[in-house]
Amino acid sequence: MLLIDCPYCGERAQVEFVYERTLDSIVTPGMSPEVAVARLYARANPVGLDDELWRHAYGCRQWIVLRRHRRSHAIALVVAYDPALLP
Repeated sequence: MLLIDCPYCGERAQVEFVYERTLDSIVTPGMSPEVAVARLYARANPVGLDDELWRHAYGCRQWIVLRRHRRSHAIALVVAYDPALLP
């Protein structure tokens, strides 16, 4: 089980959180259909660090961004989610 350091609540067990998606797969209004399809269905799946969107569902209910290694699951960074920072 992972221990996630919530920016609002401190260190909590993974079971309190819900994984949503990787940040590079988020589609925003006004995005062209070609870009949206590429983000949803034609993404690379490299081994290494990835930025993921999680929600502290059984805690403060805030959205957070985890930078997590795909193979080892080691968490490199946890920050509060800011929609302005979307790629």
